[in-house]
Amino acid sequence: MKVLCSSEESLYRPEAVRWRERMNLLRPLGNAVVILPCSMRKPYSNSKSHQIFMKVSRRIQEVILTSPFGICPREMEKTYPIQSYDVSTTGDWSQEEIKVVGELLKDYVKEKEVLAHVSGGYMEVCKEYLDDCIFTCLDGRPTSPESMHNLKKHIKKYDKISAREKLISGLKNLAIYQFGPEAESLITDDCHVKGRYHKRIFNSKGEQIAALLMDNGLFSLNLEGGVRLVDTGVKWVNIGFELKTNTLFAPGVDSADPNIVPKDEVIILNKGNLVGVGKAILSGEEMVKASQGVAVRVRHRVK
Repeated sequence: MKVLCSSEESLYRPEAVRWRERMNLLRPLGNAVVILPCSMRKPYSNSKSHQIFMKVSRRIQEVILTSPFGICPREMEKTYPIQSYDVSTTGDWSQEEIKVVGELLKDYVKEKEVLAHVSGGYMEVCKEYLDDCIFTCLDGRPTSPESMHNLKKHIKKYDKISAREKLISGLKNLAIYQFGPEAESLITDDCHVKGRYHKRIFNSKGEQIAALLMDNGLFSLNLEGGVRLVDTGVKWVNIGFELKTNTLFAPGVDSADPNIVPKDEVIILNKGNLVGVGKAILSGEEMVKASQGVAVRVRHRVK
């Protein structure tokens, strides 16, 4: 579903505000960050400009500047709503956009060394909010041969991040984005991934933890993933009976995480033990208050 962002007021759309709040939880990988402009095509890596950038920039942490969402680390680009918003890319930014995006960017990069491969409004953000960064776009055209050669020269100064390290770090950041800071434990360093479209994540014993769905860039939990989230205190639904069907109705819910919103992945607990995982139909508050209706569509349950 397209998220239309056609005016400055889009900065305060719930989707944009929620995205920026969650970006505050993430930290870049490695010792340097390269800042890139956004593109009209989503995900960004499908655009001609980013295909040119990535030939050089993929060896270190990439972050894309965009309004109204602020920033998008490369590993997050296929996640809803950043993978489907629609906005003009004129390069002209209002002062409010510069402020909102600049503050978020400054908090994200912190003490990392920064290569800003940007021009126009993107450059204004970097100049105003980053105390010390290197501007690598030479002629106002980030994709020009001269600018790309300059970017490549500067990137070579930094250690290359391995594909494996980027993969695991990216999956951990997705878990933090979806479930909160404690959910980094969902992904461990010994995980391995299978699949060409939807990605299936397994532990070292070959048990599936979750599937990463490319439709929305979010995790769909398996029981092993649910076990890993039990101690995090997030997205829980408490019941007091044996779960025997794949539908959990609201009258059967004793309590629930009030932060649950419809379509969230949730874990179902009975006396503190995991009994199932699934997708919320109601919010956490609605599950507790409702006297009828489906609360959770159960995907997997302990039998």
